[in-house]
Amino acid sequence: MDQFYLFIFVVALVGLIVFISLYFVDAGYGKMISEKWGPAINNKIGWILMECPVFFVMLFMWGSSEVRFELPYLVFFLLFELHYFQRSFVFPVLMKGNSKMPLIIMALSIVFNLVNGYMQGYWLFVKAPGEELYQSLYTASWFIDPRFIIGVIVFFTGMCINWNSDYIIRHLRKPGDSKHYLPKGGLYDYVTSANYFGEIIEWAGWAILTWSWAGFVFFWFTCSNLVPRANAIYHKYETEFADEFKTRKLKRIFPFVY
Repeated sequence: MDQFYLFIFVVALVGLIVFISLYFVDAGYGKMISEKWGPAINNKIGWILMECPVFFVMLFMWGSSEVRFELPYLVFFLLFELHYFQRSFVFPVLMKGNSKMPLIIMALSIVFNLVNGYMQGYWLFVKAPGEELYQSLYTASWFIDPRFIIGVIVFFTGMCINWNSDYIIRHLRKPGDSKHYLPKGGLYDYVTSANYFGEIIEWAGWAILTWSWAGFVFFWFTCSNLVPRANAIYHKYETEFADEFKTRKLKRIFPFVY
C-alpha cells in the first residue's frame, strides 16, 4: 500500500478509537472542564496555540509547492486557511469569560492539527499533482464540476451555521450576568450542538469539493470527535435545564435525526 494512503488509513482508525472512547470519557474542555485533566491555561490562549499550527503547516506546504498558483490549488488553500484564520485568531479573541483549558487537551489538539495540516497539505500540494487522475481533475474545469460546486455550497453553508451558532453562544448572557442558559435561535431550536453541526457540514463540503480521501478522513475525524461530545453536552443540558428541556424536542447534533 502507498505510504500516504497507509498514513491516512491509520488516521481514520485513530478516529474510530476516538469516537468510541468519547462515549465513555468526556473530553475535559469547555462545558466538560474538569480538574481531573490536570493543569490548565487560559482558554483563549489555549485555543490560539492549538489551532494555529494547522494554519501555518498549510501555509508552509502551499508556499513550498510548485502548483501553489494554479487556480484549483490556490482556491483549496484559501478556503482551508479562511476557516483556520477565523478559528485560530478571530474566534478566541471573541470568546467571553475566563474559562480554562487543560494543557493535555491543548497538546492532543496540537498533535491532531499538525497531523491534519500535513495530511491535507501533502495531498493537495505533493500527492495530487502527481496523480494522473487528479492532474485531469484539478484544472480550471474543476470549477464547473458538480462536485466542486456542491462542495463549495456545503462548505460555506456549514461555515455560516458554525459562525452564527458561535455568535448565539457568545451572546447568551448580558454583561454582568453569570447564569447558564439553554441556547436558543438558529439551529439551536433543533439541536443542542448547532456549532458542531455546522463544522461537520463544513468539512463534509471540503471532502466533496476536493474529492479526496484526505478530505474524507478529516470529515470522519471531525464526526468522531464532535458527535460523542455533542451527546455529552446533550445529557448535561438535559440535567441542568430539566424543566425547559422537556418542552423542547431537541436532538443532539443532527436536526430531526440524532
